[in-house]
Amino acid sequence: MGLAAGMMAPANTLLLAGDAASKSSKITQYRTLGSTGLEISDISFGSSRSSDPDLVRYALDRGITFFDTAESYRFGAAESALGEGLRGIRKDVVLASKTKAAANARSQEIMDALEGSLRRLETDYLDIYYNHAVNDLERVRNDEWYEFCFKAKQQGKLRFTGVSGHGKRLVQCLEYVIDHDLVDVVLVAYNFGQDPNFLNRLKQSLHFSYVQSGLPPVLKKARDKGIGVVAMKTLMGARRSDMEPFEQDGDTFPQSAFRWVLSSPEVDGLVVSMTSREEIDEYIGASGPPGISESQVGLLDIYMERNGSTFCQPGCNQCMGACPYGVDLAEIFRTRMYLLDYQDPVLARQEYEELTDNAKMCVGCTGTPCKNACPLPIPLHDWLKSTARALG
Repeated sequence: MGLAAGMMAPANTLLLAGDAASKSSKITQYRTLGSTGLEISDISFGSSRSSDPDLVRYALDRGITFFDTAESYRFGAAESALGEGLRGIRKDVVLASKTKAAANARSQEIMDALEGSLRRLETDYLDIYYNHAVNDLERVRNDEWYEFCFKAKQQGKLRFTGVSGHGKRLVQCLEYVIDHDLVDVVLVAYNFGQDPNFLNRLKQSLHFSYVQSGLPPVLKKARDKGIGVVAMKTLMGARRSDMEPFEQDGDTFPQSAFRWVLSSPEVDGLVVSMTSREEIDEYIGASGPPGISESQVGLLDIYMERNGSTFCQPGCNQCMGACPYGVDLAEIFRTRMYLLDYQDPVLARQEYEELTDNAKMCVGCTGTPCKNACPLPIPLHDWLKSTARALG
């Protein structure tokens, strides 16, 4: 569990770790990723919202050594930007990419996708390659994926493989690949709002009716097996404007959220989308040894109080199957998060268009089928209709 949840860190760690980290201008800690032997910066570069090679070089100058991308990010432009930005220093960094290998994908088809990524990234190998956004057990049971992994490793095109995910069946998919020893690394949505202890501490005052408790135990199982664990979606919606009035003493909400994640014994490091130099400077201010200050915990408390009841938490299964027309509510709300919280309409539209069952049926629906499907006071039907109108 994260230290923020139980408040069990030594007093001097609580008081000093956050203050020291907030003054950092460079990455100050590197961690070993599971049993892979890969050394990664504790806070690393996610490229889902950027295609600027200069930003990549700026991150390098600040000590970031782990860069995460995917063939789908910015329609391939994110990979190309990393290829240009990392030109000449490839062997000094850890590079990961992803592809969405379907349940019926063939080994050669996946190899073709990898070859495309390698060309855009201007490299002949990847350190990590993920089956991207797994949300279906049949995808992680596909023997063709593992045949591809074996061949690509044998050919020196991949060093390690894994899965990434943030969907409602994430825990099921993780349990399968962990129990069957099928992955070297997992990349998962994980934030302070998914720790039962953190929520229980606030439950009475904030009237939480549901706790997403399945993820921490499965991450512990992964760590016990030596599987590398990287966290994403660590900002729980990143509604930064709500928090600025409460930030003080050099602490910011993103830094507080990162310190909580990095203090969890189940996590090796985190990846976060970086879109500006100012963002990079702020984010790496949280780099450093595990520990979280009392003021940072207070910021997380305030954020949960203000946003906890209006945030669709990745991995919550409560609305699954509520729609008789097959609309995947949680996936719709994920695209809504990209649009409204992340202020990234390009990513939101791209992800929305990839959904088989989008929210077009919701525009003319009464909203009765899903009315009571969410344990939180989220107006499901209103959100679905507005998302369909904005992205459809």
